[in-house]
Amino acid sequence: MEFTDVTVHANANIYFEGRVISHTVILRDGERKTVGVILPGTYHFGTQQAEKMEIIEGESSVVLDRSEATVRYARGEAFEVPADSGFTITVAGEPCHYICSFLG
Repeated sequence: MEFTDVTVHANANIYFEGRVISHTVILRDGERKTVGVILPGTYHFGTQQAEKMEIIEGESSVVLDRSEATVRYARGEAFEVPADSGFTITVAGEPCHYICSFLG
């Protein structure tokens, strides 16, 4: 995936002692996304805004808050997270690269 004519925030968003790192990208129309990598491990993220997580490389297992179902996502797949909730993501093996779009 490629973005053109964007603003990229050079300072990284660093979570879980550097195991999850992303950079914010602002598109020409003002839409905000983050582009990042998740190293092997299990992490929980809370959301304020609804989000769409696109897996660009690697794979992960995800459990949305208020659900017990674990769903596997691989390259080319995506999942959505409702506003004011969260998800637990597990990455095993190779790092998982993603693009997070903020919805609504």
